[in-house]
Amino acid sequence: MKVLVTGGAGFIGSHLVEQLVDGGHEVVVLDRRPGDEPSWGDISPDVDVRRVDMTDAAEVARAVAGVDAVSHQAARVGLGVDFDDVVGYVTDNDLGTAVLLQALWRSRFAGRLVVASSMVVYGEGAYTCPTHGSVQPGPRPPEGLDAGRFDPPCPTCGADLSPATVDEDAPLDPRNTYAATKLHTEHLAWTFAREANVPAIALRYHNVYGPRMPRDTPYAGVASIFRSALASGEAPRVTEDGAQRRDFVHVTDVARANVAALLADPSIIGPFNIASGSPHTVLELARALVTAAGPRAPDPVVTGAWRVGDVRHVTASPARATADLGFRAEVTFAEGMARFASET
Repeated sequence: MKVLVTGGAGFIGSHLVEQLVDGGHEVVVLDRRPGDEPSWGDISPDVDVRRVDMTDAAEVARAVAGVDAVSHQAARVGLGVDFDDVVGYVTDNDLGTAVLLQALWRSRFAGRLVVASSMVVYGEGAYTCPTHGSVQPGPRPPEGLDAGRFDPPCPTCGADLSPATVDEDAPLDPRNTYAATKLHTEHLAWTFAREANVPAIALRYHNVYGPRMPRDTPYAGVASIFRSALASGEAPRVTEDGAQRRDFVHVTDVARANVAALLADPSIIGPFNIASGSPHTVLELARALVTAAGPRAPDPVVTGAWRVGDVRHVTASPARATADLGFRAEVTFAEGMARFASET
């Protein structure tokens, strides 16, 4: 099978390319960074790597010719700095996706399309109220966050809520610019899939970590930010009270999920949560990295600070991915964090 991987020189994309090559597939990579990413792995010289910006319609059109499947990983990720990033996010994520899908339409592409999405499309995760059952809280008010009230209350009665796992049918409520563009990526993919009559899958990644993770940038994930602090001899600085729950899933597992999606039966379509199924708090993440860094590593500092656009708890059930794609995460939290502490 000939597979186009956009963003194939990046964090997740490079691991996917390696697994596809190992599986005997022909791979074309589009990425604006090849040559600038010395740590992206020992990719086979047989891989067709093209240094292309996803908004370059002519180059993207050339790249899609003759491919059997597409994995769209290219995107600007992370919460970013502030709303001033909006044009960059929309250009890279919305326009880049639109250019790709237009090229596929014009080439009469008839294969499998897989797009990288994110758990951020859910906004807050799932919650239950002892009186009102399943509820969806709105954005947390700044005055409550300033006072240290980090958990969202029931939107009906104000009672304390219990966090639950979110499934793929949950309401979607993006809370920041990145989340909005990821949801739009999904909507564009579904529109293209219906009009072109092709099978499409969106993989909603939870908190991915592992080798080649971006570092020393405001667009990096929290695991990378904590690791960079420890490498500099500084304590990881944990926002809020550290009790916010996430699901940390290793990049090699995420790459395996992508391969499974690319090879899935054409009848399998729609969104899938890609998660470990074993949630942890952000403070547990920081402590695990401190432990792995050694006895001289400084303990985490819980700052109480908060960021606009952050949510409190979002964890998911990977049951649908297990049932339809055969996906199960293999790298445990303890094993993955121990390795991640010293990986590049």
